Amino acid sequence: MSAVSRYCREDVLRILRLPIRQLAAWEKAGLIASSENYSFDELVQLRKLRDLTATRISVKSIRQSVDAMQRVSGMVNPLLESVAVLHGSKLAFRQWGALVDPMTRQMAFDFELMPSNGMAVVRKNGQELSPNYSDLHEMFLRAVRLEDIPGRLEEAKSMYQTILEIQPGHAAAAINLGTIFYNEKDFVQAEQRYRQAVAADPEYALAFFDLGNVLDEQQRMDEAIEAYQRALVLVPQYADAHYNLALAYERIQEPRKALRHWTSYTRLDPTGPWASHARSQARKILGSERLAIVTRHGRTMRIAG
Repeated sequence: MSAVSRYCREDVLRILRLPIRQLAAWEKAGLIASSENYSFDELVQLRKLRDLTATRISVKSIRQSVDAMQRVSGMVNPLLESVAVLHGSKLAFRQWGALVDPMTRQMAFDFELMPSNGMAVVRKNGQELSPNYSDLHEMFLRAVRLEDIPGRLEEAKSMYQTILEIQPGHAAAAINLGTIFYNEKDFVQAEQRYRQAVAADPEYALAFFDLGNVLDEQQRMDEAIEAYQRALVLVPQYADAHYNLALAYERIQEPRKALRHWTSYTRLDPTGPWASHARSQARKILGSERLAIVTRHGRTMRIAG
């Protein structure tokens, strides 16, 4: 793929599985420029924002941390020039082997980057590989780029696997590798990688969401429902998790449980074809179920749809 490749807005929403309201919120906050076409670097930035938003941190907090990091480091775009991670309840940036909290200007050694004996011990094909985080970050970005180059997907897979050999807790690499396997319909391998991601970062709602998807594909509905529910415990406003959980409940013939999540989805993402489908499903359930309504005075009335 050439450096001038562009992605239209619809492609970005599809590739990253983003609701349009989320992209609009990032644009309003100034985290990404509003556009109808995006560069590859902007796609990478949007992916980072998606992953951060699948945590408990708010868009406002991300904006404040990015502004502070610009002031502290002189970076033009910290989301591309460093690695943003959730550190406790705050956003920190991995840089130069340390975690930087730009709001307090405090730095802490990033122990996650070091192997247990403090030495570079991983070898592949006879070649020693350093766990230096800047190298891993560059490898990760190269793997992301390779995914979009026709005929080079195997190279991307190999690079993600190398990253995970060096740093098994690299949740983003596990997610991306799992998604490659998912798209290849290798659901066993995809599940393994998604489980690796949730083990590495139990607060990673996107990992639980993707795990739910692959379990759903394997018709393991109880496990899929549990994974979607976990994603929603972490991020109650996770619209896509509500949508897929509603589908899962319908598949096990639990329409009333599905109704709650259809209505949650339409509240969180009120426009577009998915919202129309969610409203349609909610209407069908309301039309076919006899629902008990308790009045303010404690009397119970039953109505038929």
